[in-house]
Amino acid sequence: MADVTIRKFLTVIEEIFHEGGPVAATPLRRGAILAVIANPFAGSYHAEIASFMDDLKPLGIDMARRLVAALGGEAKAIQGYGKGSIVGATGEIEHGALWHVPGGYAMREVLGGAKAIVPSAKKVGGPGARLDIPITHIDASYVRSHFDAMEVGVPDAPRANEIVFGLVMTTGPRVHARMGGLAAADIKGEDGLR
Repeated sequence: MADVTIRKFLTVIEEIFHEGGPVAATPLRRGAILAVIANPFAGSYHAEIASFMDDLKPLGIDMARRLVAALGGEAKAIQGYGKGSIVGATGEIEHGALWHVPGGYAMREVLGGAKAIVPSAKKVGGPGARLDIPITHIDASYVRSHFDAMEVGVPDAPRANEIVFGLVMTTGPRVHARMGGLAAADIKGEDGLR
C-alpha cells in the first residue's frame, strides 16, 4: 500500500437480538470497517484517476480480512455485504467511485467468490458525515430478507483532503425478516441475481 496513506481504521460490530419481536435464537451480526486515507486528487481536477484503483486493491483485501475476523473469523458465516465512500470537501464524488472495484472484488475474493453485485453508496461530506451503506445477499441480489443498510461514519473524517472507504458485512437476514420473495435456501447462484 505504498501509494495509499492511511490515517486510521474504525471497525464497528452490532449484535441485534430483536427489533421489537421475539428474541432471535442467533443474533444478527452486522459489521463495518472504515479506512480514512489521504485523497491524492484533492484540490484540483485530474483527468486520469482510474489507475489509483490498483493501488487500493491491497487496502480492500486487508479491510475485508479484518472485517471477517471481527465478525468471528469464518468467511462462510457471511451472508450479506455492501460498500461505500465519503469524499472530503476538496475532492469530488468520482474519487469515491474509485472504491467500486477494489472494495467489491476484495470482499468477493475473501468470501470465496460471492456472486451478487456489491451494492454501494457514495457522497461528498465533511468530518462526521454519515452514510447509509446498502446491503444485499452475497450470492443473489433478489433475496429480500437480506435487503438492509448500515449507517457508518467517522467522527473526525473525512477532512477536506481525505476519503473514507467502507465495507459492510452481515451474518444473516434482518432479524425479523418476513416479506417473502426468494429465500436464501432457494438461491441458484448462476447470475448473482437469483
